[in-house]
Amino acid sequence: MTDILQLSSGYLSPVGNYGRHNTQALGGVSHLWQDFFARALAEQQAEGSEPGSLSPTPVDQATGEPVGGSQVLAHIHSQRLCNVQDTEIAPPEPLFLPIAELEPQLLEKLAPPFSDVELIEQQRQLDISNSWVRPVVMSQGHPLPEPGPGPEPKPLHLPIAEFEMDLLDKAPEPFDAPTLVAQQSALDFDSRWARPVVLNNVRIAA
Repeated sequence: MTDILQLSSGYLSPVGNYGRHNTQALGGVSHLWQDFFARALAEQQAEGSEPGSLSPTPVDQATGEPVGGSQVLAHIHSQRLCNVQDTEIAPPEPLFLPIAELEPQLLEKLAPPFSDVELIEQQRQLDISNSWVRPVVMSQGHPLPEPGPGPEPKPLHLPIAEFEMDLLDKAPEPFDAPTLVAQQSALDFDSRWARPVVLNNVRIAA
């Protein structure tokens, strides 16, 4: 158990824990200050007043005791009657942070999507920046690179209809008998009457 050093009457230590080291240190400092003030007071009284001119110490008329002692005792009792409460220092509590993944109403509102026209314009600007602006800026001040060999010609793949039958045109459907008769009648009319008349008119006009 910690030993407690008995201090002089009327001294209240401001330290929370009354350990031996703190009590001895504060007690020593208190005695030093008491000696210093006593010497300073004695020197002041010796310099400022003549011997025998000190005022008498006030005493109580009823009991004959010095008034200063009763005042100090009353001050000690008033300090002892003070309502002193210990302040409990609790550890810091964890800070509650709302989790946006679990509380969607805390998330920021989604931005409206871009329209098709804006997407096309953004893609066009990106293509220009990647294919022309960025290479020109990055190559500024550097020598032009030596051109490398061009790509070798590759045989052009042409589908062969004789080997790939699905590439051929579909075979036309055969004409029916009435269509064949009408086509033959029109051919006969053209060959036997219309063509000779046209050729004769051309010869006359020439």
